[in-house]
Amino acid sequence: MSPAKTTVLILAVLLATLLSVLSGPRFINPLHITPEDWQILVALRLPRVFVAFLMGAALGASGAILQGVFRNPLADPYVLGISSGAALAAAFGLMTATALPLPVPILAFAGALLTCAAVAALGRSPQGLRPDRLLLGGIGMGFFFSALLLLVMTVSSNDGLKRAILWMSGDLSMADWGLVPAGAVLIAAGLTLALIRAKGLNALTLGDEIAHGLGFSPGTERLLLFIAASLMTAAAISLGGTVGFIGLLVPHAVRHWVGSDARFSVPAAALVGGALLCLADGAGRTLAAPLEIPAGVIAALIGAPCFLIILRKKGYGL
Repeated sequence: MSPAKTTVLILAVLLATLLSVLSGPRFINPLHITPEDWQILVALRLPRVFVAFLMGAALGASGAILQGVFRNPLADPYVLGISSGAALAAAFGLMTATALPLPVPILAFAGALLTCAAVAALGRSPQGLRPDRLLLGGIGMGFFFSALLLLVMTVSSNDGLKRAILWMSGDLSMADWGLVPAGAVLIAAGLTLALIRAKGLNALTLGDEIAHGLGFSPGTERLLLFIAASLMTAAAISLGGTVGFIGLLVPHAVRHWVGSDARFSVPAAALVGGALLCLADGAGRTLAAPLEIPAGVIAALIGAPCFLIILRKKGYGL
């Protein structure tokens, strides 16, 4: 990636993040910040922006990884059923808060990791993880956990049902500083592992036989990259709920800008994903003020048309 493109990308991300910090029911003038504005920034806006950026970065990078691992442009972090497992655990915690007083992020993270382990077990073969078995196992687990989630929501009659629906819509109104450190560490660990194995990811996109000929073990590389993507996805969901289209849309847009080399496309997808979710959260706070539209809803409304435009430009027959 050229220095000019790198500079433009970083400046665009910084501008989008700053706009999200300043936007809301009350727009904050950066040239004239009052004590009340400062309190709003520190207590409300900045935690949401940090959480939104971490979530978007994790989902964008995970999407870029999984599309390379599966060699499928429609793969995204939720295709493996991770979101369904996390949503089931979080919804159960929200609707049984008095009987099970565990923090929702911990429940969601545990549900996501257990789902990852189950999908990995289904996808294993004597040669290592197989992409077709991973994909089919993830889809099956996703349908199963979605059915259980609907069952739990059907029999529930308390106010936790509304909170569960908002959480599954990517509502970031409950974000606080306490969520940031653990989430940042987990996402940084997953992203670091992915960048270390970036050459292996490049080889996998060429096919297992070519990857093996280049000196890589496809099964080992796929397992390590699956762990990286799963860790980031689980951390992202535990931070603020399920948000769609970030992991599907962002890798396509990034590859159009920086190319398909994973050494550049994965970190670029993290930056663009973080900025996009920040913009979605800022728009959700502003468009219907004083009401809030969940960031996941805004991301889907933006992402679906953009994804169709990208598909049309790439000549996929739309």
